[in-house]
Amino acid sequence: MLNNDKIRLMTKLALYESKTGKEDIRLSKYYKTDYVRYQVIKSIIAATIGYVLILALIMLYKSEYLIKNAVKLDYKTIGLYVLGFYIIIVAIYGLSSIVIYSRKYDISRKKLGRYYKLLKRLEKMYSDESA
Repeated sequence: MLNNDKIRLMTKLALYESKTGKEDIRLSKYYKTDYVRYQVIKSIIAATIGYVLILALIMLYKSEYLIKNAVKLDYKTIGLYVLGFYIIIVAIYGLSSIVIYSRKYDISRKKLGRYYKLLKRLEKMYSDESA
């Protein structure tokens, strides 16, 4: 005989596993600090690559001016500005990554906790049925 409660529970579990559950289960293999650090490193690398590309485009756009005034330019001041903006951008990306990915990890753990409770309930249904 079919048990409707068990069918509903199995359907909920299957829907979770097929949608957001894959990501949550993958995240559960990491400690929070490891996951957040990994994501921060990826964000900083992406910000660095983007910054270098934008800087290269600006230099290409201003190349005529740079070539004409190569001797007169104050390279120390330009370098300090470039370095300052880079540090600000990396700090913003790093801090926002810490906040975003910490929150994502916490939400994922809560969902996974509910998933495990449903699994335990399903296991209990099976053990009650077999007894």
